[in-house]
Amino acid sequence: MSRSADGRGPGAPSEAARPLLLQGQDYLFRSPPKCLDFQEQVHRLGMVDEGDGNPQPCVLVLARAADMEMNELSIALAERGIRMARIDADRCVDLPLSVYTDQPLIELDRWLLRPLLVWRRHFELSAIPVEPGTLAGAYAVDQWASVSNWLSSRSDWAHVNPSRFSAHLDRLTQLSDASAFGLRTPRTAVTTRPGRTRPGGGRCIVKTAGRHLLEPRPGVQHGLFPRPLETSRASDAPEPAPVIVQEYVPSDTELRVFVVGERCIAYQVDKLDPAQLWVDPDAVRVTPTSVPTSLAEKLLALARHWRVQVAAFDLLVTGGDHVFLEINVNCDWRWFEHRAGDNAVSAAVHDWVAQRFAELLGAGRPR
Repeated sequence: MSRSADGRGPGAPSEAARPLLLQGQDYLFRSPPKCLDFQEQVHRLGMVDEGDGNPQPCVLVLARAADMEMNELSIALAERGIRMARIDADRCVDLPLSVYTDQPLIELDRWLLRPLLVWRRHFELSAIPVEPGTLAGAYAVDQWASVSNWLSSRSDWAHVNPSRFSAHLDRLTQLSDASAFGLRTPRTAVTTRPGRTRPGGGRCIVKTAGRHLLEPRPGVQHGLFPRPLETSRASDAPEPAPVIVQEYVPSDTELRVFVVGERCIAYQVDKLDPAQLWVDPDAVRVTPTSVPTSLAEKLLALARHWRVQVAAFDLLVTGGDHVFLEINVNCDWRWFEHRAGDNAVSAAVHDWVAQRFAELLGAGRPR
């Protein structure tokens, strides 16, 4: 099939007619389904003790192969003698898996495991490698949707960022809750007519109401990043779905604050525009910084309210005030650490998971 110069097929809408957040986007990430998990590889190669046949306590991760934070966690837990197993969305077709409904046990490959702590990160149904639009593909996705949701909320074991709470933590709920906890938030509207809607009456930013990354084909992700709402945009130009329009808040810098258990670890993020973090990451400066006590107390209170244990808050710093933008539950921290030259979040996450695992193991069953 022939393609236009910008990669769209014949008859595709012009740039101006495309949805606003799809205009001018050149971010494309390919996520290879190659296993890089240390523990999975050594177990498959038979380099570990087979055990006595009893179920082995473990941390179970639902992720995808390219989740480097979880690949790193696998090594850190192995060093502590803790078994980690994973189910990856992009490698789950034909996976040898059995889950017991009357006991908190699973069989994964040839291993009998007893998950104590379950963490779902980046297990996106769109990453399942099936043919889109086919009956077989729809069947596989639907089955995995049901089973992964059940695994992510089952009460037999404990969870990191339990999905029964975090799955409903959309950006609009975040804003209303953050405001209720005393944090300043931008004036915000949700609309299919962004040209007619300008909260605050001045400059505005358009954001997705859903995910930052779309995956129309397994392993190929497209970015939906915040962008300025141009003043010349026609007021009657409709969007096919509602988007978020927020007032533009001038800021001195930005903060990304990682909450790990009861700890706050912060980085100052200096960039020229909202999308630069993805489209020109080398130009972004990241510096470790401290969190004011009053802000840390509010963020930790929100994390407890939302029942999340590992997450990242994004805030603007304007004068002496902090403006809440969003919380990212499936937060990735290794890039920020790399830019800042430290490993503070990784160390905190590894210690927290190991400590939580030890608590659950000592208690005999998840609480």
